[in-house]
Amino acid sequence: MPAVTDPYTPGTPCWADLMVPDQQAALDFYRDLFGWQGEIGPPETGGYAVCSLNGKPVAGIMAARNPDGSLPDPMPPATWTTYLATADVDATENAATANGGQVLMPGMDVLTLGRMAVISDPTGAVFGLWQARDFPGAGIVNEPGAIIWNELNTTDPDTASSFYSRALGLTAAPMEGAQGSYYSLSANGRMVGGMQNLSTLEDLPPDTPPHWLPYFAVDDTDSTVAALTRSGGNVLKPPFNMAAGRMSLLQDPQGATFAIINTGAPA
Repeated sequence: MPAVTDPYTPGTPCWADLMVPDQQAALDFYRDLFGWQGEIGPPETGGYAVCSLNGKPVAGIMAARNPDGSLPDPMPPATWTTYLATADVDATENAATANGGQVLMPGMDVLTLGRMAVISDPTGAVFGLWQARDFPGAGIVNEPGAIIWNELNTTDPDTASSFYSRALGLTAAPMEGAQGSYYSLSANGRMVGGMQNLSTLEDLPPDTPPHWLPYFAVDDTDSTVAALTRSGGNVLKPPFNMAAGRMSLLQDPQGATFAIINTGAPA
């Protein structure tokens, strides 16, 4: 069901946002690529832009800034961050640190919208936590222009499996029919994401650290890739058919990595 009306089950990816040096350029790029609507937000939210698709929140875009509003030096790379739902940010923080994780940004309230934190798992993959109040997360998923999948690429699947199980209740299991050693991640018995060994991926730069990768649904993978290249993006893996559909691994013009997939394409 594309529209989300119920709260996200704890452990489920519920939001993704992008941090970039040039926020307006990113807003323009994703508007043209996916049809998102968004604008730089007010000062009280640090200019954070909530982008919408068909009138529903789909992802966030923010400028890379220090807490005082100054530019970081050096400027961090453009990065997508996946947020996992939790019923209690502070309790999950404690569980994360007790199981080898590191708190990069401790729990903080975001107006009346919710409470967030940023964590690094024991293998180095960074993700966010979101405890919903007025804002549950993405209001639309699994349709063109919206997030359809989130994937953990890690150097140590065993350590990662143990961590996410103990900190967030996610369970990992080999995915039936998937190519190579690919694992499903399930929350409360429902598959909500995937995991694979980063060392088996040949299309990423050799120094790529462990990370969560968002996938966006498209209705035509090849034409979306063509549009991205016309707008200055980079193709890390050209369109190819796989079990779930036709996908491609991409970078936006500022270097943030993401994937696209047409699940209706023949495998």
